Amino acid sequence: MVETQREQSGSATVAPSMVWDAWGVAAGHQPLSAHIRGLLTQVFGISGEPAMRRDESDVPLVPTTLTAADRTGLAEIVGDEHLTTADVDRLRHAGGKSTPDLLRRRATTPQNAPDAVVFPADHPQVLAMLEYCAAHSIAVVPFGGGTSVVGGVEPVRGQFDTVIALDLRRLDTLTAVDPASGTATLGAGLTGPQAEELLGAHGLSLGHFPQSFEFASIGGFAATRSSGQASAGYGRFDDMVERLVVATPQGTLDLGRAPASAAGPDLRELFVGSEGAFGVITSVTVRVHPVPETVGYQAWSFPDFATGAAALRSVVQAGAAPTVMRLSDEAETGLNLARSADIGGNPVSGCLAITTFEGSAAHVAARSGEASALLLAAGGTALGEAPARQWEHGRFAAPYLRDALLDVGVLCETLETATSWANLANLKEKVTGALMEALAAQGTPALVMCHISHTYPTGASLYFTVVAKQLDDPIKQWRIAKSAASEAMVAAGATITHHHAVGADHRRWMDAEIGDLGVRVLRAVKRELDPTGVLNPGKLVP
Repeated sequence: MVETQREQSGSATVAPSMVWDAWGVAAGHQPLSAHIRGLLTQVFGISGEPAMRRDESDVPLVPTTLTAADRTGLAEIVGDEHLTTADVDRLRHAGGKSTPDLLRRRATTPQNAPDAVVFPADHPQVLAMLEYCAAHSIAVVPFGGGTSVVGGVEPVRGQFDTVIALDLRRLDTLTAVDPASGTATLGAGLTGPQAEELLGAHGLSLGHFPQSFEFASIGGFAATRSSGQASAGYGRFDDMVERLVVATPQGTLDLGRAPASAAGPDLRELFVGSEGAFGVITSVTVRVHPVPETVGYQAWSFPDFATGAAALRSVVQAGAAPTVMRLSDEAETGLNLARSADIGGNPVSGCLAITTFEGSAAHVAARSGEASALLLAAGGTALGEAPARQWEHGRFAAPYLRDALLDVGVLCETLETATSWANLANLKEKVTGALMEALAAQGTPALVMCHISHTYPTGASLYFTVVAKQLDDPIKQWRIAKSAASEAMVAAGATITHHHAVGADHRRWMDAEIGDLGVRVLRAVKRELDPTGVLNPGKLVP
């Protein structure tokens, strides 16, 4: 193995910090266009004029409860310069980036926030931090990019008087590259762009591009079972994980010795998806591939969602899946505000499908030819490259539009699930109906859009976007709608989450997901690894 120390490979570009009350960076936020404001007036009867935003210095926080003694104890581990109780830092670690998170950030009441933020430098410091907090009854919320949309980084105190955010950004090195095996070892605090930058210097890529890619971290990808937009070609993040190093209050686990093993149950699976409730992932060895020689693009139109879904199924079951393959329903194709006429796109009727192909020129030509023949035979109409390139150009920008809609009084949020191909149409109908009925019962119409975001030989995921006029209590409004949708998923036999993770929001449905015995197994693992319960209280484990 070729060991690649940080000073040899170079440091990654410093990751930008997200703004405190919205998604992303300030430069990404743009006012709504006249076209979109007109649509909002027509559909919801609102003007589209944004409300004033507060400066973060004006936001009151619940006072810190960190004692002087504990501050001294924690600072002895990470250094005083890497521990802060400043309100500006606490506020930026006060939660994730879901619509309810951002609505709470905009409230005028004192904000809940961690009592301190600590920035460990390496695995030994993380381990020492967990041991100290377990001994002194301090709750610990592992914090990567802060992109959770299910309450996964909410600073819940639980039974504890004090909670800290454990920010992993300093664990930001590429520590090893093995070109022969096609693996690389990455620090948990690296963001997606930082990882691609460091790997790119070796001609390699991870190829994991979820919508949170620009800000989410490697450790977060693993801890939440993230699924990137190129999962059809490269798999989910859990498919890419070869090895994990995990710090727990009880010690260190180093898991994964070979590409496959029969040495009992795979303990990596306890931590891939564990959301910081069982331990803190500090290092991840992942499968990587050479940077693609070329990328091919092709968009398709289908007369309806059922026809399009059957076409995607035929491709994936034939083993001809592109690197990216997704299908929007009629509502999303026609009304997706992020792909409106403002950005020069040509209208697409029916249902729009996007495919991209990566690899050598010969591979791309062969694979795109095979997939195109199947999609054409299944009723698709080829639209050329432009819609697929347009989608790729704006694929990380949708959360910015969500925030602009929140500013003008429009509720906008997403949720996702997955099921078998045979159950897909039923699930889509039931979840769409539940959302529309729950919002209509509160006195507002809703627009519900859906797309297939990830495909498998046996099934697919459905990703819903919901738009409605905000009521007097929009958090309660969304909670009612989300609960109705979640109950519909459970009743339809689908999973409660495909890639957003459990966090706090889906926790009460875990019993339906894995059964009472499954819940008891999770609780037993929690007791063994975190007997004092300090790790990320209120998440994952019911």
